[in-house]
Amino acid sequence: MDAVSLSDSDVVEAIDGVHLAQLAAGEKMSIQHFHIEPGAKVPEHSHPHEQTGYVTKGTLIFLVDGEEISVSAGESYVVPGDEPHAAENRGDVPVDGLDIFSPPRLDVPWMED
Repeated sequence: MDAVSLSDSDVVEAIDGVHLAQLAAGEKMSIQHFHIEPGAKVPEHSHPHEQTGYVTKGTLIFLVDGEEISVSAGESYVVPGDEPHAAENRGDVPVDGLDIFSPPRLDVPWMED
């Protein structure tokens, strides 16, 4: 068994205002912490991984097929694999939360776009 602390993880600013930290990863899933500053936007992207998540602070707006879906602290979500999606923090406070990917997602390809 592995235990991984957020305080021991490298935090990467994937794009302006979007900070990611890879946490534990197994053979079938991985978990990452996200911190998204007010006004920051995650550009539209897709990946083969199914993505579930949980917002612990703030409100994140997902953009999927022209629809806006608001996810606030205490709420969870699921993004099917290969579904194009984007996200924005339109609030005045940072958004914090966790994403779980299956199969494991250990890289962030859109960081290099």
